[in-house]
Amino acid sequence: MPEPSREPAPAARQALTRRFFGWLELAALVVALDQFVKWLVLSRLDFGEAVPVTGFFQLVLVYNPGAAFSFLADHSGWQRWFFIALALVVCGWLLAMLRHHQRERALPLAFSLIIGGAVGNVIDRIVHGAVVDFLYFHIGRHGWPAFNVADSAITVGVALMLWAQFRSPRDASRDTSTSENPS
Repeated sequence: MPEPSREPAPAARQALTRRFFGWLELAALVVALDQFVKWLVLSRLDFGEAVPVTGFFQLVLVYNPGAAFSFLADHSGWQRWFFIALALVVCGWLLAMLRHHQRERALPLAFSLIIGGAVGNVIDRIVHGAVVDFLYFHIGRHGWPAFNVADSAITVGVALMLWAQFRSPRDASRDTSTSENPS
């Protein structure tokens, strides 16, 4: 007796493909939004220029050749290629995870945000040699390092990914609907 196929039926496979590409569209939207806002900042601010918006928030154009919190920023330049390679490897892994979890909502949303943010910052590293940062929050002279839309997407994505991983299995089973559009 032949073993039943584990492959989804053609209609189900087509729905999964649409769903996967919907999540990729979200990642592309994050990249587009990130790059558009960076273009606006680059076209209106000079390096180091700060524009006060509130008493605790400024727009400021800075370049970060390192990672989060300027980690490795003071090195000779090798870190640019290291962070590009690292981001591309992580994006590859997340794409595989996205395909595996595409029926869910929370994890694919998290993966899409992280992928979009990582690609946005990779574009900066290739084009500018460093990541363009411009959002600066502070209290008096004490501030949070400047960041950008891509960094925000990555942070929200990681938080969502952690939240999804620590939910109870009962909650996760409700998150596997294939009938909803992710975009």
